[in-house]
Parts: sequence; C-alpha cells; structure tokens
Amino acid sequence: MRVDLFDFDLPPERIAQAPASPRDSARLLHVPAVGGFADRGVRDLPDLLRAGDLLIVNDTKVIPTRLHGRRAESGGAIEATLVEEIAADRWRAYCRPAKRLKPGDAILFADGVLGARVAEKQADGRVDLLFDRSGSALREALWAVGRMPLPPYIKRPRPEADADMEAEAATPDDRAAYQTLFAREEGAVAAPTAGLHFTPRLIEALEAAGIGRAHVTLHVGAGTFAPVKAEDTDAHIMHSEWARLPKETAEAIARARRDGGRVVAVGTTALRTLESAAREAVATGRAGTVPPFEGSTDIFITPGHRFHGVDLLLTNFHLPRSTLFMLVSAFSGLERMRAAYAHAIAADYRFFSYGDACLLERADGGGADDGSPRR
Repeated sequence: MRVDLFDFDLPPERIAQAPASPRDSARLLHVPAVGGFADRGVRDLPDLLRAGDLLIVNDTKVIPTRLHGRRAESGGAIEATLVEEIAADRWRAYCRPAKRLKPGDAILFADGVLGARVAEKQADGRVDLLFDRSGSALREALWAVGRMPLPPYIKRPRPEADADMEAEAATPDDRAAYQTLFAREEGAVAAPTAGLHFTPRLIEALEAAGIGRAHVTLHVGAGTFAPVKAEDTDAHIMHSEWARLPKETAEAIARARRDGGRVVAVGTTALRTLESAAREAVATGRAGTVPPFEGSTDIFITPGHRFHGVDLLLTNFHLPRSTLFMLVSAFSGLERMRAAYAHAIAADYRFFSYGDACLLERADGGGADDGSPRR
C-alpha cells in the first residue's frame, strides 16, 4: 500500500509533553466497530469492557539508556542513546554529534563515572560503543547515571546546554513517568505507552468489574517510533524485537475465550506479541489458538492482516506514516481511523507517548479467527 495513505496533519500543540496527572485522568476515545465515536476517560474502562474480558499488558521495563558525556581528548559534548545491546559490554547507539566520532575515540560519561570507546560506525549512522564494564555492572551504571530515552518529540530543558546540542533531555520526573505500573522485565529502550495510563485505583476497579489481566513481554526498540521512509509498505523493512508469551498467559487466553470473554491488548506491543504467537499457531495447524511464544518478531501489520489473537485494542494516538498508525488502521479500518484521528485533533486530544488513549474495536467485530493469515 502507498505510505502516503497513512499521512495526516497534526498540529504541534497536540503533542503531549507530560503525562496526565493522575495517569488515569487521561481522555479516552471509544471507537466502536460501527456507529459514532464516544469521548470518554481512561477511568471509564471498567464500564466499557465486560466481566470475563482479559487485559494483556506488556511488562517490559525501560532502561535509562540516554547518556551525556564528553570526548576524552577534545572535551566536546556527546549524547548517546543506547538502542540495541550487541554484547554484555557493547551497545549500538545514536550519538550526537556522530560525525565527529571515529573508531577508537574515548568517551567519558557522567564526569568519568562510566567510560566507553567507539568500536565501529555503522552505515546507517549508528555507533557501536564498547564500555569499560559489562553485564550487571554496566546495567547498574546505566541506572545510576542514565536518563530515560524519551522520544524526540518530547522536549526538556537541557542542563548545561551546549551550543551544538538540542534542548531535549529527560528529567528525573520522567524516570517514574516513563515507566508503566507493570514494568518488571528490563530490556526496553522505549515505553509501551498504553500501559502508562494505569494506576492502582484503575486496576482495583477493573478487578472489581470481573476483568482479568495477564502479561506478555516485548522489549520495545527505538524502531517503534521510526517513520516509514519507503513509498510503499512492501518496501519497508520492519525492526525486530524480542518477545515472550508465557504458558500462563496462553492458558488465561484459552479460558477467557472458552467462557465468552474478549482479549484486550493494552498497546500495540502486546498486540504484536499476541499476533506473533497466533501466526505461529496458524503456521503449525493450530489456528484459533494463542500458544506460548518466545523469540524475535518483526511482524508488520498493515490493512489486509487477519487478526487471530486480539478482539479489542487500547492504545495511544500515533505518528503519521508510522507502522503503528498502519497497525491501528488494519485493526479498525483505514478510513475509520482517519476519521477517528480527525475527531481527536478537533477535540483537542493529546497525542503520542504521554498523550491520551483510544479503545478500538475490530473492524470485523472481533472474535477468535481460525482462518489462514492474509497480508
């Protein structure tokens, strides 16, 4: 499909710079399969779902992988955002300014608390950094001196700003704000943002309404925010991320489906994990089930995809021309989502990671699907 079909104009003021406070006070746009849209709130979620429904949340935990330092020889400022762990002591990173770096250059982060050398420069502009420690020692250092790797559309005043660096850095408040209530498995470099809306109060209300909860893990990578640069979706190379759907979650899904409940993915990362597991089931003759799954997934969901594992989707509002807007368009229909986003913009909904949410019903009405996948 042509990528420009997924483009739309978004006023910059609609991009949220901070989360709602409290988190569950965010607005929620209900997009049913047919009929008009409803302006609700996240706190209405227990009323919008049914007893027996099952929420699937992503329990990945964001690592503070944005580092500020200086080149050891020149003293020039360097910002590194680690996006992919290559080895226990080596990460692939986006560095600014990257053009001045060359293999062998030493970088001192946090006034020398953590050190690294440039091991290699990639053709796509990313830089491989080899650190002076590895494994758990490196993780401890990142938690001590790193900042949350906020996406570039969230701006923060930069302490000790340098003339050649943009004003964009997470604050200490973002360490808590950019982490979901469910976070426990370290590995993400971006938050599964639909989960940011949940509070203990909302969880209690959902449980009281008879709505269950189970977890998957997908370690969100930086590619989740990348716009599609190709002119056609067939030419786009999807990023790969590690995911796991445990046996306990597969069993909970089977019970919910057996008892007439619906599977509600909390975020596109949970949906991608569920659909990856369901795709494996179809490929092995077990269509209609969502089995345990573990491994890398590069599933790219565009209109024409047949959903097997998800009935409803709770998600934020996504970027134009992004794989995530393509995903929600596949789920609820492209024209339906273009109309929903136009409504949200006109009604002053807040967009992207710290923004408001929408609850989407499948265009085909939901329900388990035992057919073969179509793309």
